[in-house]
Amino acid sequence: MNELSAPKTQWLVYDFFDEAPLDTDTDVITYDLPPAKRRQTAADNPLLAWIPERQTFLDETIFLEGRGHEAICSLCHCSNSDKNYWCKDCFGPGMFCRACIVQQHTCLPLHRIEEWTGSFFRRTTLKSLGMRVQLGHNPGYRCHNPCPLSGNNFVVINISGIQEIALDFCGCESAQIHFKQLLQVRWYPATTTNLQTAATFNVLEHYHLLSFESKVSAYEFYHSLARCSDNTGLSPIKDWYSAFMRMVREWQHLRQLRRSSRGHDPTGANGTNSGELAVLCPACPHPGKNLPDGWESAPPSIRWLYALFIAIDANFRLKRKAVSSDDIDPGLNAGWAYFVEEMKYKNYLSARSGKKQECSTCVSHNTVNMADTKSACGLAATSVGTVDCARHEFKLPTGVGDLQKGEKYLNMDYFVFSALVRFTVTALNISYDITCQWSKKLWTGMDSMPAHLHVPHDAMQIHYFIPKFHIRAHIAACQTMFSWNLARFVGRTDGEAPKRGWANINQVASSTKEMGPGSQCDMLDDHFGDWNWKKVTMFGHTLKCKMEEAVKWKREHCAALDELEATIQPRLLDEWRLEVEAWEEDNTKPNPFDSRVTSITQAAVHAQLMELEAQELEAGNDCSLHADVSPSILISSGIELEDQQQQLKYDITNISLHPTDKQQEAITNRTNALQRWIDLWISIQELYMPIVSALHSSLNSTASATEAALKPQHCHLYLLSSMDTHLHCDQRLLQHEWELRHAQAHDALNEICSHLRLRSHMYKFKNKNLRGQAASTRAQNLIARIEVKKDAGVEKYRCAHRALESLSGRLDKVDVRPMGDFVGGHTQGTGTISWIWLATGVCIEWCKACAHAAQWSEEVQLLLEETRRMLVFLQWQADWWCECANLHVLEKPSDQEGLQAYAHRQAALRCAMQAGTEYTGPGTEHTRTDSEPECIAQGRTGRDYDL
Repeated sequence: MNELSAPKTQWLVYDFFDEAPLDTDTDVITYDLPPAKRRQTAADNPLLAWIPERQTFLDETIFLEGRGHEAICSLCHCSNSDKNYWCKDCFGPGMFCRACIVQQHTCLPLHRIEEWTGSFFRRTTLKSLGMRVQLGHNPGYRCHNPCPLSGNNFVVINISGIQEIALDFCGCESAQIHFKQLLQVRWYPATTTNLQTAATFNVLEHYHLLSFESKVSAYEFYHSLARCSDNTGLSPIKDWYSAFMRMVREWQHLRQLRRSSRGHDPTGANGTNSGELAVLCPACPHPGKNLPDGWESAPPSIRWLYALFIAIDANFRLKRKAVSSDDIDPGLNAGWAYFVEEMKYKNYLSARSGKKQECSTCVSHNTVNMADTKSACGLAATSVGTVDCARHEFKLPTGVGDLQKGEKYLNMDYFVFSALVRFTVTALNISYDITCQWSKKLWTGMDSMPAHLHVPHDAMQIHYFIPKFHIRAHIAACQTMFSWNLARFVGRTDGEAPKRGWANINQVASSTKEMGPGSQCDMLDDHFGDWNWKKVTMFGHTLKCKMEEAVKWKREHCAALDELEATIQPRLLDEWRLEVEAWEEDNTKPNPFDSRVTSITQAAVHAQLMELEAQELEAGNDCSLHADVSPSILISSGIELEDQQQQLKYDITNISLHPTDKQQEAITNRTNALQRWIDLWISIQELYMPIVSALHSSLNSTASATEAALKPQHCHLYLLSSMDTHLHCDQRLLQHEWELRHAQAHDALNEICSHLRLRSHMYKFKNKNLRGQAASTRAQNLIARIEVKKDAGVEKYRCAHRALESLSGRLDKVDVRPMGDFVGGHTQGTGTISWIWLATGVCIEWCKACAHAAQWSEEVQLLLEETRRMLVFLQWQADWWCECANLHVLEKPSDQEGLQAYAHRQAALRCAMQAGTEYTGPGTEHTRTDSEPECIAQGRTGRDYDL
């Protein structure tokens, strides 16, 4: 029973006539009472509870279309009896006269007003009722020198729709410039001159968040606002979509500047450095921010915790059409966030436009080989390349850029070095799905790059990896050399971080595809910033969940390793452990993860024999007695027929007692086909082995009528290994069968080991996860089929074993067992592993098990260090924001107060995040100083703040 089960009732067991003394122990029987059924309430299914009240809800919503009883009792206190107006956005259904409704909305000029016509409400506006909005003064005060807007049709885009108002600017001597007057009432102007349109801060904030969460386009959002204003088409609204798009783009850019303290810096926005607007990963190593003093000189057993993990990838969904240009549509960020600076990047590419992409020497990677042939018709960019934090999935500053034609090394090198110049680390782990090719000339190519991209790397330990999902597409050598699963000091990193981010950003691909170069970069920068920020807000919870999982898997993998080592002799373990340690210290030593057993298969041996026969034909030595069947083909065909006989024999034996017509037909067809192949093969066999004719004749003469029936599964093939004597046959045939039988034995061993592993896994999976008769029966049937295939592999090996013995091996029944089974009363110290496992590389399996157990232990250490770094980084950021509060001194106290308030709110936010993270490790203690603002200390209570 788990913690949520019903409590247990204990009953003391006494003898019927004796009373148990109070000071004696008694047997206790524990009964598990069934959990009491909770009484169902309406809250369990609110929809079912609503259905009986459906008509009531419908009635009340329709009644609100009239004035209602409460509305007749107007809130208007003037003597005017003509109370025909009410506000849809104010609380309550009160009715007002014309003068009072205008007076009530002096501070609410964008509310929607409706007028009672005598039979229904129709929409009207405060402008038509005579209201004028005065800027530059407190609400209700009129300017002595107002400056009415020409045309008297100023448009405000609000969350409730698009409205026209009558607007007066302040014309006093101390009045601010007109667009400043709009900003001071939280209306964002579409232009700085000839003002005609503005959007409220509220609607811009609302769209901004909505674009992040639902990826709604500005076009869809704007037209939804237009329908809020008129959903019938009877009152067409002038299209202000272009103005709204421009305001949204400027708003997004300003928010990035605010959050990076550019408003607090005396140099302002123009003093922004490359990558400064990016949201940094708080858990990555940042010297001077979250690394301890002397981290560079830490011993190797600790220094690996300060390594930087990066992952590289390209997204071919993020295309961009060849529309607009940099002159018409310049980027506002200009390399200040995640995208590289456009002009420097394009100059770098144009200077190397004729450089060819090298072909892959691994498998045929389309990413590499087809980089120069990717179709780019009508496209200015075929994809976007990025450099991410491989551990935490953050986009790195200045690590993103357009790819003009495929995923070329030239482009990706630029992104990598542009991202790395911001870091100072002594260990670097790089993950890329084509790293086996890309890494070969990475650092030699850096010398030809611009000086600002040169990264000191002489004292840096650099390791290259292939992401876990992609590594299976590489050759065997790459799968061991670049595997995350086999490396030391990397934890359980998988290198697939960019792929997870693509799922989020792909939803805006249809919008960015139609944009100009600057608009696309700015929009993707904004979305990447939000992606990083959401990671920051969830960091405490994410690291906690990862730690719980890592601790669980560390325990399980260590137990599995102990279980495996219990089946292996200690002498072998000591040898293998020394080999692993030697390879980890020096990768030029033999790799213990590489198989040392030469792979021998029937297909490979057959190909070698065919090649040998081809060489003999070139030399003029044709030993074939048949035009189409050579000696090697004869023997390999015979072995294949032997396998088919065994399979047919098994199927006939296991057919049901009363087979269906279709089953009987299938067996008959297979029998006939096999007989034809055997007859054809024997006719050719007699050319190479004339003695076979006599053997078949003597066998047929002694066969009874029953034996003479068509039973090809029992037909004697008289291969050399099954004959009483082979002295009268060609030695070449003997050699061919020996080599093919040897390969057959290896194939059978691999099949046996594979099926034993699969059977063991299925038993564990069944016992752990499956419940119920149906699921257990299906699993048992699957295990039975695996057992049949394992038995077929055993029979196949025994056949090859007998053939090899006859030709001049071993596989007794006790050898067909899992590694942990000992026979004859032996234990780990005295027993031995079945030789079939030693022949198929149990050393490699042990090395992998050791690596997995060690990696989960490393993952726990990495997560502890990352949690510590995150908390220290948040504290550093809080202190940094406190410094920013007084960095820029302004003349007006009110303006200075705004700068300080924003900085203190940001500092309090970081402290609240820090306080909400569970961590008991060292290095994060903080004591409030006398100079620390009170708001920061309050922020540690965990109160939620937003940007």
